[in-house]
Amino acid sequence: MAVIYSQKTDRELVIACQARDSGAFEELVRRHQKTVYHLLYQLAPDWTDTGDLAQEVFIRVWRSINNLRNPAAFKTWLTQIVTNLFYDELRKRPKRIATISMDDNEDSDGLAKASKEIPDSHVNPDEQVLNREISVVIREAMAKLPEQFRVAIVLRELEGLTYEEIAVITKTEMGTVKSRIARARMKLQDLLTPYINNSIQVKEIKTT
Repeated sequence: MAVIYSQKTDRELVIACQARDSGAFEELVRRHQKTVYHLLYQLAPDWTDTGDLAQEVFIRVWRSINNLRNPAAFKTWLTQIVTNLFYDELRKRPKRIATISMDDNEDSDGLAKASKEIPDSHVNPDEQVLNREISVVIREAMAKLPEQFRVAIVLRELEGLTYEEIAVITKTEMGTVKSRIARARMKLQDLLTPYINNSIQVKEIKTT
């Protein structure tokens, strides 16, 4: 009987991959490649070779999957591989000078909720244009964050990882993770609020 890989869980696929089943690996790649592309894009919005990096991610997955002791934790492990590759590549590239200050109060809990919003396909054309414009502004704002802050907030807000998981992936103390996320949220809020307020005003003018 032919194996139907699409019906298997990630855990089952990982176990099969550890037995060097290439079919199971192809299914893992198919299932998670969009997540890898998206995560790399969020971590490095100004890099042009994230497609090549995504391929490198899965090369590393195949080479080291036997080291994954808990097959059920594949997604978190995959995120760690992506993050490690990002840091490896970062070390090879010219240092980027941060364009904003990160000296705000560390215990701030301001939220950049706009970074998690997904445009509604049922909104009118004007709102769709506004949503696309906001998405561009969000990407530009994310690119301005120092890398360690961008990594922390991407893993928390976009990947939904816990503080503990982020601390393990980034090899930092949990208090440092919380501090970076709080400060990144505050900076994103500062960067996005003027644009969002202006957009709301324009929308109000159009509707009057």
